[in-house]
Amino acid sequence: MRIEERIEELTDVIESCRKIMLASKLAIAAGATWLVAFTLGATGFHPMAMIAAMAAVIGGIVVFGSNMGTSKQAAAAVKEAQALRTELIDKISPRLVN
Repeated sequence: MRIEERIEELTDVIESCRKIMLASKLAIAAGATWLVAFTLGATGFHPMAMIAAMAAVIGGIVVFGSNMGTSKQAAAAVKEAQALRTELIDKISPRLVN
């Protein structure tokens, strides 16, 4: 695979992870809001809603953590690929064309 393609692919992975992490933050916030509402008595107690709220919080945390790790790995791989690209460019000693 060419270096530029690899960098583009990794950048897409990072962007995808960012979007998924945003969705997981929303799930955490929604689940936490429901749990607080149940606790304060703002809404009636429904066992299925309580389970769904807890699942949203726990699932959101798991998905966020997983995508954070993937994003960090992809960012490190981008740095390595960019360093390799720079090294290869320096090897050919391009000259500036006016």
